[in-house]
Amino acid sequence: MLGTLEVATVVLVGLMVGVEFSVVFVMNRVIDALPEDSAQQAHAHVGRMLGAVMPVWYIGSLVLVAGWVVAGRHDPDPGTSLLVTAAALLVLSVIMSLLLLVPINNRNKTWTPENRPADWREQLDRWARYHYGRLALIAAAFILLAAARG
Repeated sequence: MLGTLEVATVVLVGLMVGVEFSVVFVMNRVIDALPEDSAQQAHAHVGRMLGAVMPVWYIGSLVLVAGWVVAGRHDPDPGTSLLVTAAALLVLSVIMSLLLLVPINNRNKTWTPENRPADWREQLDRWARYHYGRLALIAAAFILLAAARG
């Protein structure tokens, strides 16, 4: 049972890293190449779509890591410190999301070409910078989980 939990956790976090990586290095670049109104509308749509899915994914990943720690608590494996560190990084990513990224995304997903603020592009650039930091946190957590599994 523990082996299945370990694999499921590594796969789920790995997929989350892949999605967030593609947001930074593929989707945002494609969207930003669109004409201004289309780019803003695409960012709003992606914000609505991923904004609905990602909280469940982030919290679900954290719950799985916590389950792994609890399920393996009697195992003298030195990987426990890797798991606890990965969990701490995921907690930090959730806090960062709630304090920095979600407020921008909540505004962005309601914007249209008619009601967007003059600084909409700057706000999305700020979101992207924060997103780089969050991606680094979850990628580090993924590496630690894979090492703990190894």
